[in-house]
Amino acid sequence: MRLAIEPSDIDQLGHVNNVTYLRWVQEAATAHWTAAAPAEDQAKLMWIVLRHEIDYKRAALPGDEIVARTWVGAATRLKFERFTEILRASDRQVLAEAKTIWCPVDALTMKPVAVSAEVREIFSFRAL
Repeated sequence: MRLAIEPSDIDQLGHVNNVTYLRWVQEAATAHWTAAAPAEDQAKLMWIVLRHEIDYKRAALPGDEIVARTWVGAATRLKFERFTEILRASDRQVLAEAKTIWCPVDALTMKPVAVSAEVREIFSFRAL
C-alpha cells in the first residue's frame, strides 16, 4: 500500500514524526481488512488494539515515497497478531517494523467476540 507524506507529518527534526508511523500501521491494517474480509464479516466485526510495538530503523524524509506491507501472524479466536513494515519505495529500505495485537469486537455490542476459523484462514499468511 502506498502512503503519502504530508507536510504536517514532518516534525522539528525534519523527518516524519513517530506518531505518523502509528497512523500508517493503522491505515495498512484497515486496508488489509477491507480488501480481504467478506462484506458480511466487515459488517459484524470491528477491531481494537491491545498492544503496539514499533521499531524505528531509518527516518522517512520529505519527498520519500512510502510503502506499507502488512500480514497476520498467529491468530486465535480473540487475538490477531499483525505485522507491518514501513518501507521507502525507492530502495525498499525498512524504515519501521511494527507488531500489533488486535482483538475482534462485535460491531453492535463492542464486546470481544470469537472469530471464525474461516476468517482466520482468509488472513493466514496473506500480505497486503
